Amino acid sequence: MLKKNENILDKIVKRDYNNELEALLEKKYFSEDTKSILLSILYKLETSYKDYKQVKQDVETKEQIIETLIKNIKENCNEIKLVNPNSKESEMLKGKSFWVEKNRKIIFCYPIERKVLYCISKISQKDRIIKGKYFLIDKTLSDLITVGKNISTVEPLRDFNGYSWTTISREIESVDHNLIFQNLVLLLGNKFINKWLINKEAMLDYMEIFINKMEEIYGKKNATEFIKRLKDISVLLEVKYDKEASKKIRNIKKEIEEKLEEIEDNKVFLEGLTKEKRKLTREIRKIDETINNKDMLQSEYEKRNEKLPLEEKIFSIRILSKLMEEERAKKIEQIEKINELMNPQKFVEYKRELENKQETLKILDTFDIEKDIEELKLQMQKIFLKCFKHKMQTTETKNDMLKLIYEFRYYTLLPYNYDKSIREVEELKKIIEDIERVLLKKAHDMKIIEKFSKQEDVDYELLKCIFSTRSINLEEIYVKLTKEKEEYFIQIFDGESFEDKIEIKEPEKINKRDLYIRLNKKVKAFY
Repeated sequence: MLKKNENILDKIVKRDYNNELEALLEKKYFSEDTKSILLSILYKLETSYKDYKQVKQDVETKEQIIETLIKNIKENCNEIKLVNPNSKESEMLKGKSFWVEKNRKIIFCYPIERKVLYCISKISQKDRIIKGKYFLIDKTLSDLITVGKNISTVEPLRDFNGYSWTTISREIESVDHNLIFQNLVLLLGNKFINKWLINKEAMLDYMEIFINKMEEIYGKKNATEFIKRLKDISVLLEVKYDKEASKKIRNIKKEIEEKLEEIEDNKVFLEGLTKEKRKLTREIRKIDETINNKDMLQSEYEKRNEKLPLEEKIFSIRILSKLMEEERAKKIEQIEKINELMNPQKFVEYKRELENKQETLKILDTFDIEKDIEELKLQMQKIFLKCFKHKMQTTETKNDMLKLIYEFRYYTLLPYNYDKSIREVEELKKIIEDIERVLLKKAHDMKIIEKFSKQEDVDYELLKCIFSTRSINLEEIYVKLTKEKEEYFIQIFDGESFEDKIEIKEPEKINKRDLYIRLNKKVKAFY
């Protein structure tokens, strides 16, 4: 009884997020225009949430989305400066629509709601969600997932307006990042991906958890193939979109190749290590002598300060002594690493580590990054669809099956590139049709969707529109079979509103005696 009373009280004392945000904005030194745009974002998130949840199914609660927004503004935004596209200030954006300075917690952005929301999400994300032991992908895959999350955060504002669902691919910051992020959410669930993004437990290795979870749900073969391509595409996307990162990655590749060349001749490599060890030993001895001799320390202090600019000068001999102790410790560490490499077993491990890194970087041996990204993206979708088939086969309850139908429709309508959706990709059409047929059969068996014909092919032709319609609530869809001369058409209605008219292929297959629906009569598609 107490719990029931608490629930009633929660409904009565419903949080007023608008007042909460207004109270927060009073404490921030934002312009009135900035405050207005933030309040508008909040209003539109509240308005669009119901449709967003219906279409996508597996999303955070409205309260979680809004509370995260308010928390991010409070903790991560010292200043949000709106920049007019035609103003002189816009020059600092260097052709972009926004600029984020994470360290200073400052956002410069065009006065566009979805862009401002994207920036708030971007400035609030952790730089790394993958541990440093995962060479290179600790950055590239972290970036792929966090960028995907930022794009996804904007989705309820971008694609939903309170009465319709429309995706304009040109408004998506990166279709590639978005598609792969949505793959991950559909495979592992929104809750898992969000826990990964906000994880604060240093001991947890979420990359390992991710790999294990993929293998557990979809089998080792599917998991290995998908994750290999995920890593590769993360590297190529980093190189494509970040020029500075591209330069660093290519330099790392060159260094590794040079090191592998060096160690090919074991004798020469060991001689080089011996020389380096002697050099470091001499430098350590020199540091010890200097620190223990006041005159030498004073001379070193003056010598270093002569070469340093004013802002970098060493302020006292005591500080110099501390710096030299740190330098000494680093040199000792370098000697320890050399000693390890001179151990045959450690040398083999070192060589294997370099070879593994080289293997990771092999994806950069390409003449056409764009082409390779497209190929990887297509391969990933084929593996994703295999995984989805597995998910479909293990779905047993009516509610889970209905959710799966919504999710598959959402997936196939995702932009594949700036010209077409997933369901329009020629190489995927047959796989998608096979899955839709199985979904339809299971939905018939579970009494979720009405059967329209005894003939399976005709039934599919009459009902496949449910997987491509942008009507928000599938359960409210009505269809009408009409005939014009010798052609048959399916008309789709969202409740009373006419949505679309689709011509039936191979009308000769339709036999009236096999139909469970009558011509020119509106019929509800879902039970």
